Amino acid sequence: MSTVNKWNSGINDRGLKEQICEIGRRVYNKGFAAANDGNISIRVGENEVLCSPTMICKGFMTPDDICAVDMQGNQIAGKRKRTSEILLHLEIMRNREDVKAVVHCHPPHATAFAVAREPIPQCILPEIEVFMGEVPIAPYETPGGSKFAETVTPFLKGTNTIILTNHGTVSFGKTVEEAYWKTEILDAYCKILLLSQQLGRVSYLNERESVELLDLKKKLGFDDPRFHVENCDLCSNSAFREGYKGNQPQPKAFEPPPQYAGYLERQTSGGSSAGKAEPDTETLVKLITEQVLAAMKK
Repeated sequence: MSTVNKWNSGINDRGLKEQICEIGRRVYNKGFAAANDGNISIRVGENEVLCSPTMICKGFMTPDDICAVDMQGNQIAGKRKRTSEILLHLEIMRNREDVKAVVHCHPPHATAFAVAREPIPQCILPEIEVFMGEVPIAPYETPGGSKFAETVTPFLKGTNTIILTNHGTVSFGKTVEEAYWKTEILDAYCKILLLSQQLGRVSYLNERESVELLDLKKKLGFDDPRFHVENCDLCSNSAFREGYKGNQPQPKAFEPPPQYAGYLERQTSGGSSAGKAEPDTETLVKLITEQVLAAMKK
């Protein structure tokens, strides 16, 4: 499938409509959107956006099904009615001029984290550290309205992939294919995390290994919010803490590695040692075991 990296001013471009249909087929065939779930959009001009319509299976769309809206969400073309969740797409495009395409769907493994309200752990897979980084979790709002669309706004400057609490995911990029790849990468990572946990544990990269990956990311020209946030622990999901406004999801199923636990302690104690919660027995056993094994290796 060909992709475009520049704006196309026509809302009648059949090639761009076919791109939406092709991504719809991929989303449906991967099991990321059951029945009529999900929606896809491409910005084609200063005030024109092509999008999938409401109440249609994304695996069986044709170019004639695709409709168009302006940047305020008013439908300007198409025989079918536009999706109500286009407001989410437009909110992203208005805040990110580099974004030309958005994909929203419900990939099952990533959506499991959305339903559990469990932060996506970091410092585990090198590819995720370099090509994705921290994935924030937007707070819940009823899908379809402007309040729902605005839940992602505080996180848009630092990522191209966001978890939607109790709902799904939204990913975005310069092309619709690039936006889709972000979704596929995230769901594959979440599947690996869940399988690893079934085996008994997740092994984290150490601080040196994490710093090396961030250095590589910088050399490749990729940005990362951890480059710009003061006192940001590398693996503690703290780069977007200001966006959460005091409602930052806390890990329950995937505890952060011991060397990064200090951030969570500072968050719960207000920066002082007074009132710190004592670590539970399981955490202490894990920490002591890891220290003993490290000493034996030496």
